[in-house]
Amino acid sequence: MRVLIVTKIFPNCVEPTSSPFNRQQFAALSRLCDVEVLATIPWFPAAGALAKWTNVGRLARVPARDQVDGIPVRHPRFAYLPRIGRGLNGPLYAASLAPVVLPYRGRVDAVLGAWAYPDGFASVIIAELLGVPAVIKLHGSDINVLSQWPATRQRLKWALTRARRIVAVSRPLAQRAAELGAIPERVDVVPNGIDRQAFCPRDKAEARRELGLSPDEPVVLYVGHVSEEKGAFDLVRAMAGSPALSRTKLILVGDGAGVAGCEQLARSSGVAAQLVGAQPHAAIPTWLAACDLLCLPSWNEGMPNVVIEALASGRPVVASDVGGISEVLRPGSGELVPPRNPQALGLALERTLAAHYDPLAISQALERPSWDGSARMLHESLLCALGDVAREAA
Repeated sequence: MRVLIVTKIFPNCVEPTSSPFNRQQFAALSRLCDVEVLATIPWFPAAGALAKWTNVGRLARVPARDQVDGIPVRHPRFAYLPRIGRGLNGPLYAASLAPVVLPYRGRVDAVLGAWAYPDGFASVIIAELLGVPAVIKLHGSDINVLSQWPATRQRLKWALTRARRIVAVSRPLAQRAAELGAIPERVDVVPNGIDRQAFCPRDKAEARRELGLSPDEPVVLYVGHVSEEKGAFDLVRAMAGSPALSRTKLILVGDGAGVAGCEQLARSSGVAAQLVGAQPHAAIPTWLAACDLLCLPSWNEGMPNVVIEALASGRPVVASDVGGISEVLRPGSGELVPPRNPQALGLALERTLAAHYDPLAISQALERPSWDGSARMLHESLLCALGDVAREAA
C-alpha cells in the first residue's frame, strides 16, 4: 500500500520539535507500507521578507524537500490568508496543492489528511483527483475549535461525510466527528502511542542535577505552546492565588506568542516561573523526571501526548477535563479540573503536591500502545478504506 500524507503539522528544519506524535507514528507506519509526506508550508506575498516578525516568514526558509526519520518529505507552499481567510483556506489549500499532487495519480493508493481543516478537507479533494480513498486523522482543536466557526463548520461537515475513513485519537473526538455527520461505522479510534524506553520512571534527584535544579524545591512542569488557550496563563494565576504554592517553582517548556506575556504575569504576580523555551523531544523525559507533577490546563484538547508521556514517566498529572484526558488519567494518577478555573486548578495542585504517589504504579496503570502498535491500527484503518472502495466497485 502506498500512502500520501498531507499535513501542516509535521517537523521541519525551522520547527524541528513540531508535532513529534505525527513524526513517530508516520515513521512507524512507513515500516508497514510506502509513505510520503506533503508537509505543507503557509505562504503569502512577501512572506520571506517578514521572517523577523512572523512565523510564516520564518517558515519561508524551509527547503522544498527533506527526509525525516527515513520518510521522504516534500514541503509544498499553500496560499494562506491570515486572520480573514478561515472559510477560504480549505479551497485555497486544495488549489495550491493540485499541481503538486496530480503527478501522483497511479502512484498512491490512499490519501491521509492529518488535521481536519484545511488538510482533511483538501485531502478529500486531492483523493478524488487521484481516484483513491481519503482518510482524515483528527487531533483535537482541529475539530473541537474549528467546528465552532461558521466559516469552517460546513466545509468540515462536507469533508467528514465524504472521507472513506475517519481516524480519531480519542473516543470524544470520534463522537464529535459523528455529530458533525461522519458515518459512525467509518470512524476508528486510533490512540497515539508511547515510547516506553524513553518515558519511564527515573530518579528525580539525578534528573534535577542534570538540569541544574534545586533538589528540594517542589516543581510544577508545563510542556506545550505558551498561550492563553493552552492554559499557561491560568496556571500562573492559579499559583499566584495559592499561598500554599508560594515555594513551588513553575517551569514552562515551550514557545509561542504568549511567552512574553506569561513571563510578565508571573513576575508581577510573584510566581517563581522559569520559561526555558522549546526543547528537543529527546529532552522531555528528563524534564518530566525532574518534576513533581505535570500540569496541562488547556481549554481544548484531543489526546495530548505530553499527558501520556508524564504518566508513563510515573509523574502525576493535573489537567483540564477536556478531550480524551479522562480516558488515561486514572484514580491515583492525578486530578482533573474544569478548564478556565484558576481557583480549582490551584487547589488541585496543592492536593497533588501534598499527596504520596507511586511512580511505578502510575506508569503501570497507563494502558497505551507502542508507536508500532499505534501505526498498525492506523494501517488497518487505511486498509479498511481501500476495502470499502473495492466492495463498492465489485
